[in-house]
Amino acid sequence: MQRLFFLFKNKFFWVTAAFIVWMLFFDKNDLLSQYESHQQLSKLKQEKAFYTKQTEKVNKDLSELTSNPQQLEKFAREKYLMKKDNEDVYVIVKEKSN
Repeated sequence: MQRLFFLFKNKFFWVTAAFIVWMLFFDKNDLLSQYESHQQLSKLKQEKAFYTKQTEKVNKDLSELTSNPQQLEKFAREKYLMKKDNEDVYVIVKEKSN
């Protein structure tokens, strides 16, 4: 009990406690801000991975389209519904189920 009394009487204890409380709750880099920054960083890393995969896929498709004329024709027919002069194109649209 005597040690606890001297601890609370010590000015260095109070300064250290005030500093810790200030850094944890009142500083601009408090715990909540650090947590939010960490969450945002995780989200941005996931987005970066997604867009990196998408970029690789698009680059692969581009290289295939520029190197293979049959692939280019297939792409034009599927994506832009292009056709030859003597052809008819039928588009089948699937209904969305609830």
